[in-house]
Amino acid sequence: MPNPSSLDVLLSPAEFDRLPRLDLRSHTCVVFDVLRATSSMVTALANGADAILPVIDIESALAVRQARPDALLAGERHGWRIGARLTGGVEFDLGNSPREFTPEAVRGRTIIMTTTNGTRALQACAGAHAVYVGAFSNLSALVEELRRVAPRKLLVICSGTFEEASLEDTLAAGALVDALWPGYEQGAIGDGAQIARCVHQQLGTDPLAAMHRARNGRRLLEQPALSDDVSFSLRRDSRSIVPRFEAGAVSLPPRACD
Repeated sequence: MPNPSSLDVLLSPAEFDRLPRLDLRSHTCVVFDVLRATSSMVTALANGADAILPVIDIESALAVRQARPDALLAGERHGWRIGARLTGGVEFDLGNSPREFTPEAVRGRTIIMTTTNGTRALQACAGAHAVYVGAFSNLSALVEELRRVAPRKLLVICSGTFEEASLEDTLAAGALVDALWPGYEQGAIGDGAQIARCVHQQLGTDPLAAMHRARNGRRLLEQPALSDDVSFSLRRDSRSIVPRFEAGAVSLPPRACD
């Protein structure tokens, strides 16, 4: 008999540490960090960036930059662009605002990125069969792709805020789960998937209003320089790309030849 299908959502970054101990080789993973890493990655690639190299910490980012001096450095700590005080003298080229990743800034460039949670989440999934990068901006394209490939085991990762769950990622994960639900309802559905779907069904009609309840949403909305990132990151289906993380890089799959 075929293996039963499974669908689950990891709601908290506290669960990242157990991912490398799982046998993810048969799993497809989707990583959400709506505010703001995956939203920035989708924006960058849609605007012509070649690839994004997600790394866990600042030291790793600087080491990769030594080997790739032509690459841009991007990332944040506590929400703000990484500056010389944290690096010993190197100013990062970009922060973690998706509005910074304009075509003029990123077209044709490789970007080395480190963020508090999003890049950690991607690295934790490195052993999976496939890893997709999700955001509200590419949600419908992501749903279409997952329906096409029909993974038997789907695990959605919410990057969260610090070591806690985040409302924005739970909403996005719930929207994805709700759209894919008919394909998995006869299989094993985890409690995390049930919770995310319920949150989406309750709050998903007005995600911006939900951000006024969310810890990370409130924090960004209270900062004039960052507040517009919230509405930007909640723009649903503004992009039609589905980035994948493989061989250490987030990029777009090559287009089939005509």
